[in-house]
Order: sequence, then C-alpha cells, then structure tokens
Amino acid sequence: MAKELKNLTKRADNYSAWYNELVVKADLAEQSDVRGCMVIKPYGYAIWEKIQQSLDRRFKETGVQNVYFPMLIPKSFLSKEADHVEGFAKECAVVTHYRLKNAADGSGVVVDPEAKLEEELIIRPTSETTIWNTYRKWIHSWRDLPVLCNQWCNVMRWEMRTRLFLRTSEFLWQEGHTAHATREEAEERAKQMIRLYADFVEKEMAIPLVVGVKSETERFAGALDTYTIEAMMQDGKALQSGTSHFLGQNFGKAFDVQFVDRENKLDYAWATSWGVSTRLMGALIMTHSDDNGLVLPPNLAPIQVVIVPIYKGEEEKAAFDQKLGELAESLRKRGLSVKYDNADNKRPGFKFADYELKGVPVRLVMGGRDLQDGTIEVMRRDTLEKETVPVAGIEDRVEALLADIQTNIFAKAKKFLDEHIFPCDNYEEFKERVKEGGFFLCPWDGTAETEARIKEETQATVRCIPFDSDQSNPGTDMVSGKPAVCRAIIARSY
Repeated sequence: MAKELKNLTKRADNYSAWYNELVVKADLAEQSDVRGCMVIKPYGYAIWEKIQQSLDRRFKETGVQNVYFPMLIPKSFLSKEADHVEGFAKECAVVTHYRLKNAADGSGVVVDPEAKLEEELIIRPTSETTIWNTYRKWIHSWRDLPVLCNQWCNVMRWEMRTRLFLRTSEFLWQEGHTAHATREEAEERAKQMIRLYADFVEKEMAIPLVVGVKSETERFAGALDTYTIEAMMQDGKALQSGTSHFLGQNFGKAFDVQFVDRENKLDYAWATSWGVSTRLMGALIMTHSDDNGLVLPPNLAPIQVVIVPIYKGEEEKAAFDQKLGELAESLRKRGLSVKYDNADNKRPGFKFADYELKGVPVRLVMGGRDLQDGTIEVMRRDTLEKETVPVAGIEDRVEALLADIQTNIFAKAKKFLDEHIFPCDNYEEFKERVKEGGFFLCPWDGTAETEARIKEETQATVRCIPFDSDQSNPGTDMVSGKPAVCRAIIARSY
C-alpha cells in the first residue's frame, strides 16, 4: 500500500475528513495562500476540462454561443434589481482603489489613498447585471432575439466556511444568459437547460438525480422560478449540482432592455440564466469514490487505461516497450486516453496504489511470464476485480469493460439513491430520521413559515418539488397540519 493511502480516513469513520483528504491525496486540488480559494492541480483540472468540453458541445448544439464579459461590475449595476442585490450583497468582494505605492518607511507597499475609485467595482458574484446592461445595446427588435450566450469564467462569493470544490470563495463555472421575445420561449429555454444538465450528469458523470423546481425561499435572487438537479452523496446529504432560472422580465425592466415586437409594440425582453460549477467535481468524488481513493466514470477520467510492465533488466524492458507500446497506441487509435508507465523510479506496488487512488478505471499489467504466455492482467477500479486474459483481442475487451464500468457505477449510485428516498408524513419521525441522511418526500403547505421552522429545527431544507412525483393528492402538511399543496424533497445538504 502506497504511503498516500495509509492515512486516508475511512468513510464510515469520518466522511468529511475522508473527502477533504482524498481531494488532496489524489492530487486534485489544494488550499491556496488566499483564504477560501483553491489551487486546482493538473489532474483535477483535466477532469474539469472533460466536463467543460462535453457541456460546451451540448450548449452549442442548442444554438448557444460563447462570450466573455469583464469580471469587474460597477456597484450601481447591482442596485438596479432589488431582489438580486439583496441576495448577493453579503457575498460581494469590492474593489475601492486602483493603485499601490511604496510605504514611506520602506516596509512594503500600501494602498495609495489618492487612487480611490469614483465608483467601487464588484468582483462578479454572477453576471446578470453587467450582461443585461450590455444586452440593452444589442436588442432593439424581435428580429434580434433570441440572444443565447454563455461564458466560462471565474466568480467570487465571499464564503466564511469553505471546502475544496464544494464551497470556495472563488470558483470556476459557466453561466448562460439568454434573452427572448416571449415568456413561453424563456420558460422553455430554462427547462431545456435543466434537462440538458440532468442528461449530462447522469450519462457522463454517472450520477443519478432528482430534478425539480425550487421553493420561493430557495430560488435564485431575482428569479421567478429556479429549476434544480439534486444529487445524493454517500452520507445521504443533498448536493445542488446545477440550476436554471426563469428570470421573467425582471432584468429586462431593470436595465431597460426593450424591443419592438411582431405587432410593432414595445415590450421588455424575457430572460433566463443557468450554470454549473467546479462543485460538480465534489459531486463526482463523493458519489462514487471509496476507501481506496477515487472512482472515476470512464467518460470523464483523464486516464482511462494505465499499462504497467513488470520487468527485470534493460533487455526485458525493451521487449515490454515494444509490445505494450504498440498496445497503447492501438488503444489510443480507438479514442481512449492511455498511459504507458514504464518509469523505473517507482516500484510496481507504488504505481498500483497510486493509480487506484486516482481512480483510473482500467489497469493492465504484464510481467515476464505474461510476456512469454501472451497474457495480461486486467483490473477494473470500480470493483477491484482482476483477471488474466489473452493479450490478443484485449482492445475489444477493454472497450467493453470501460462501458460496463460506466454503467455499473451509475447503477450502484442509482440503487443507493432509490433506497434512500423515503415518503414521510410524520414530523416527529422525520426529525429523528433526517439525522441519518436521505431524501424525504413530505407533504408541504407551501409556506415560508413552515419551511423556516423545518430548517431551524432540523437543519434540513426544501431541496425541490420533484417533476416526476405524483402531486395529485399531496395530503396534509406534517408540520402545520394544513392541507399540503405538494410533496417536496426535504433533506440536509452541502
């Protein structure tokens, strides 16, 4: 066992410590010198790149184009939409000066008091305000619509309690912002994007989801409706993994984005925004990984197949390099990401533990006897099962194995989710059981008062009203005793 794994906390002992240690030990990220921010290391960023590339392709297939807007937003912009500024005011980082100077006593640099900005600038917590201020210049007629834009960027939200990937002050994300001529078009776009996120997360990340609409209290600041994908982590807590917002005409009116419609009348543009972030990395880790390290879905693994020779001497090494080098190239021609690790500075056992820790889906190992016999050892990371098979035709076997791993880890996570969704009509029962985790499908009267009481007494929140649940006869609210308006998923969350 490699030294990285010796001190990895077990999930059953301390799930939070296990997660924090795994992110660092698997070389995904580390804390930066700036409080609450992180350094995403090459292996972690390679996973994010795969997420980014797959989503970007899907966005463009729906007509979305990429843009870039400045990270600095005039403070006055945030004052134009009241709900929006109230929602983000406590999280904003503010730029007040534009110059430094050397301290008179030679102790270093100080802020030059003469360089105070006339108007403070906000480091973007999200970009609705600056984008809609620009859309006013782009949109004049119904012929200019829809505008379908997305940007990949960083944002800053001043978090007091942070955790790598899950909640950091600065994080990477994409934010889509669309403008439409009608309410119906905007609502359909918002729903289309949450469906797109759900399809991506389930098919590529192998994470099963509950998809639904947020309560009024939990919706995005300035939105009329927020749609969400909620994932369940192995400790039974919810992780909001992506959102899509129908913003109505709120931002169109706030920034005076008017257009002449088909009837030659002035109207305000209808808006959506939608986004996912590096929080998806946290979801990926916590949904699939185990006490031996990461378990990565093959579709997103930076290295899908690692090939390790076990050789003695340079002559045998040369024979392996010839044989396994050809195998690696053959697999690459099939579109697979392959690493041939013939380095002699680490022992095979260390390599095995390291690639296990990093979640490489398939490991191929060939020793001297395998070379003579024409065989190779195959190990799959999801189950840790090994078998020795003929090297002839191994390419087909590896492709089939990767597909099976992708299917298997989704099925395992789906089984866990399904087994931890509990209908519950009794508040006393709920208060006891929610401590152990899980999603509780409960009758809710739809009031903010009931929602607030549940949160205060149990630390659980209304995650969403799920799209696929039967809402025809929701019953009686378990807290207030009033008639319920729906059944909602209530859970503790990250």
